[in-house]
Order: sequence, then C-alpha cells, then structure tokens
Amino acid sequence: MGIFSRSRDIFAANITELLDRSEDPAKMIRMVILEMEETLVEVRASAARCIADGKEMRRALTRLDELQRSWTEKAELALSKDREDLAKAALTERQKAYDMGEGLREEIKVIDDTLKGYEGDIGKLQNKLREARARQNAISARFESAVTRAKARELMNGSRTEDAFSRFEILERRADLAEGYADALGLTGPKSLEEEIAELKAADKVDAELESLKAALAAKSN
Repeated sequence: MGIFSRSRDIFAANITELLDRSEDPAKMIRMVILEMEETLVEVRASAARCIADGKEMRRALTRLDELQRSWTEKAELALSKDREDLAKAALTERQKAYDMGEGLREEIKVIDDTLKGYEGDIGKLQNKLREARARQNAISARFESAVTRAKARELMNGSRTEDAFSRFEILERRADLAEGYADALGLTGPKSLEEEIAELKAADKVDAELESLKAALAAKSN
C-alpha cells in the first residue's frame, strides 16, 4: 500500500509546479528524480514477487486439477467394485481438491489484477522519470549558460578589465613618447648666422688648400 500511495503522489505531481515552489530548482529536481528511481525499483521488485507467486500458484493449481482427475478415477473404480462407500470418500477428497483449486484461482486473479496495476504504475513512473530528467538537463543547461554570461559580463564590466585598459593607455602613451623622441633625433632645425659663416670660412680654407696642392703638383711637373 505504501508503494501504491507513493506512486499515486508522484503521478499527481506537476514537476513544473514543484520547481516553481522550490528555492533551488536543481536540488529539487534531483530529489524528485531520486524518489522516482527508488519507487520504480520497489515497484519492479514487488511486481517480480507477484509474478513468482503467480507461477507457484499455477503449478499448485495444475497439481490440484490432476488430483481431482485421480480421485475421479478412484471413485469410478470403487463403484465398479460395488464399493459405494469408497467411491463416496474419493468424491469427498475430489471436492476438497476442487475447493482448494477455486481458492487458488481467486488468488491468481487478484495477483493478475495487481500485476496489471504494477505495469501501469511502472509505465507512468518511467514517463515521469523521463520528463524529470529532461527538465534536469534543461535546467542544468540554463544554469551553465547563466554562469557563463555572468562571468563574461563581470569580465567586461569589472574593475580588473578597467585596470587592464588603463594600463594599455599608459603603455600607448609611453610608446608615443618613445616614437616622438626617435623622430626628434632625426630632425635638423634652421642654421644660425654663425654656423653659416663658419661653413663659408671652412669652404675658403678648403679652396686655398686645393689651389696650393695644384701649384705644388705643377712645380714638380716642370
């Protein structure tokens, strides 16, 4: 009765409503699945015991049917020998076997009806279990997605990301300064007056030395 009562509770349970009332849907659905699995095991075990009992009763019923035939043959034999008293006793034993057989038939009918109930319960439990597992997978996927999105948003909007971009800006500024310094080294500004005069004097000196060198070469040639 306990198994049947628990099975009916599970069949009547609306998993969506259970999850809506739960503070932790993932934990709640794990509990529901565990309860269903345990109940399914118990129902199957009870069904197996019923099947075994039914087989044993049917074997006993077969033996009782054979016993009735045997007492019928014995009663006929007794009558053929004019032993009505023995025939009557044999028929009495046959009636006992018949009554026992009828009792077994009633018990077998009860077992068969119980097995049909078990079969229906097992089918319903399996359907509920599939539904619960599907919900469990869907909820797990939703939680995983939510956690991933939360991590991504935390990365994009968190202080660590802002600090990293601030460091990038500092590094870019340093790179700009280094490039500016390198460019500055290659620049030449306008020459001053003194620099231009000094260049003229240097040019005159070079020209004088050149003329002196030419004169010396000419003298050697003569």
